[in-house]
Amino acid sequence: MEIARPYLLFLGDVPDALAAKTATGIVDWRKDWCVGQVRLQGCAADTGLPDMSIGEGKAAGAQTLVIGAVNAGGRLPDHWVTSIVEALDAGLDVASGLHVRLGDIEAIKEAAERNGRQLHDVRLNTMTFATGKGTKRSGKRILAVGTDCSVGKKYTALAMDKAMNARGYDSSFCATGQTGVFISGRGTALDAVIADFIAGAAEWLSPETDDNAWQIIEGQGSLFHPSFAGVTLGLLHGSQPDGFIVCHEPTRTKMRGVETPLPSIQDVIDLTIQCGRLTNPDIRCVGIAVNTAALDEDEAQAYLAKIGEKHGLPATDPVRFGMEAIVDKVSAEFGAP
Repeated sequence: MEIARPYLLFLGDVPDALAAKTATGIVDWRKDWCVGQVRLQGCAADTGLPDMSIGEGKAAGAQTLVIGAVNAGGRLPDHWVTSIVEALDAGLDVASGLHVRLGDIEAIKEAAERNGRQLHDVRLNTMTFATGKGTKRSGKRILAVGTDCSVGKKYTALAMDKAMNARGYDSSFCATGQTGVFISGRGTALDAVIADFIAGAAEWLSPETDDNAWQIIEGQGSLFHPSFAGVTLGLLHGSQPDGFIVCHEPTRTKMRGVETPLPSIQDVIDLTIQCGRLTNPDIRCVGIAVNTAALDEDEAQAYLAKIGEKHGLPATDPVRFGMEAIVDKVSAEFGAP
């Protein structure tokens, strides 16, 4: 899949910043690929890019309108169709990370055909995966896991990959969600894989490699989330991580989109080890990554020090404070590069 750049990011009228996390992730890691954002009336998210109409985005050089919003179930709201058709008529391709196939919507299909434009369904693929085998393979792997959805697993994995490469490790990022695929150019959205093949898809994403090479794997969902635990478990078994990083948001009391209470960090450590031992008996936690955006810097530092001491693990905010402490832990546990 070759998605033409630069991107014009479509945020629609999403109700909060988390609902635009695809767009935000692209801007945070590939800002130079973007010319602006399109927001409908009532949009409560903002990536910081210039606001543009679709025509203005095309004039600024955009080649693809990227639907940068997410929602439960990956649906495409009916009132967004007009904007997508407008983009196709303006000469843009359209790329989506939603579950719905763009070409299944007649107005979009017709607009793409009459303008000779490409439709990219990043979350959907035509690959056939094998079932997971659980056979131990060479190379080393770190998986980001979470106390909930949308707590920073992608950012943690990207930041860890960047920090390990800076330290001299042979490290690569493995994308398991639509935003990660937009950022890395490779991967598959595991939540769109048929359940029997999730572990096999995770094995494909993190294949056998050199003994000294590291694969840093983007996490999905949470083992404790009643909606998405199945994807999380399949990813855990298929990626068979040597180490994992627990990702957490400290102000939540219940899980996103449901009434289920948030598990503790220790709950996540214990259950991840218990379940992960099926395919890697030596699995261990190497750190805690906390999204401290809701805390001021002093509060954040105090919180990280507290949970780091409580769990005997390095704790950091990947965005604010970097991943060096967790890389130090990996060096101590598994050896220097």
